[in-house]
Amino acid sequence: LTGLLYCADCGGKMYVHRTNNGKRISQYTCSQYSKVPVGKLCTTQHRINEDVVLSLVSEMLKAIAEYAKHDRAEFVRVVQEAQSSQQTAEVRKQRTRLATAKQRVSELEVLLCKIYEDNILGKLSDSRYATLDAQYEKEQSELTAEISVLEKAVKSYEKHEKDADRFIALIDKYENFDKLTIAMLNEFIEKILVHERDRKGSIQTTQEVEIYFNFVGRFVPPAFGEVELTPEELEEIRKREERKDRLHQNYLKRKASGAQKRYEDKIKERKKAEIEAKKAAIRAEDIAKGVFVPVSSLPQREPMKGVQTA
Repeated sequence: LTGLLYCADCGGKMYVHRTNNGKRISQYTCSQYSKVPVGKLCTTQHRINEDVVLSLVSEMLKAIAEYAKHDRAEFVRVVQEAQSSQQTAEVRKQRTRLATAKQRVSELEVLLCKIYEDNILGKLSDSRYATLDAQYEKEQSELTAEISVLEKAVKSYEKHEKDADRFIALIDKYENFDKLTIAMLNEFIEKILVHERDRKGSIQTTQEVEIYFNFVGRFVPPAFGEVELTPEELEEIRKREERKDRLHQNYLKRKASGAQKRYEDKIKERKKAEIEAKKAAIRAEDIAKGVFVPVSSLPQREPMKGVQTA
């Protein structure tokens, strides 16, 4: 998933950590958060487990495949509409900006001619002319580069009007999505945006994840994730959520009063020793499997002739 996951708030890439607190749990966190000073470029880690993301992608692809299988015509229509609504809004902005940029370039051309004539006629000093000329030339150069990028984007939109058909063909290519390979992920996924957890500091909470597919962008099949629950199940969920909120509020109160920090400081050394012991056990297991080799165990290279060693 590295290279596909991005922080929804700062746009930074998310990188994987294979262990967490001495446990084999692959988690992704925002790379911008940990840059010094920590929390400056991005305020939170946006931490999410790898298996959660893979499960969500798998379930969504299964739902899309099932939807396509039972109502092909409707599926094609919905995909094309979803693609069109996203691209139309974006390309409209690009076309508007393109027209504005081209108009400004024309205005700058007129201004450059005018200050040149004013300088020749003695209405504008050489120093003032040089300053304005450099300023207008710089703006014109920047706009010309932007126009080139915008024109390519607009042409790309017009060229990829059949992307919906390509996405549908890709769905048909696979029989099931129970096990996602790296190749499949790269074929289907453009990017995944991970939001911060809704209940920060809580182990069990909801978290928004946006999946953008190649060719069609963000597409969620109708009724995806919707489950019809009985009144009893709804009541159970309400009670569970109330309990989570109550426990979370108590945690925030302890944190604000300093009681949480005092507790953490009290058990800090013991927890640290436990985590270090778990890490050592994981490292020993990896060494035994041959998937990790300590630097001290690597063969020593002979110094090259003519090179002085310290």
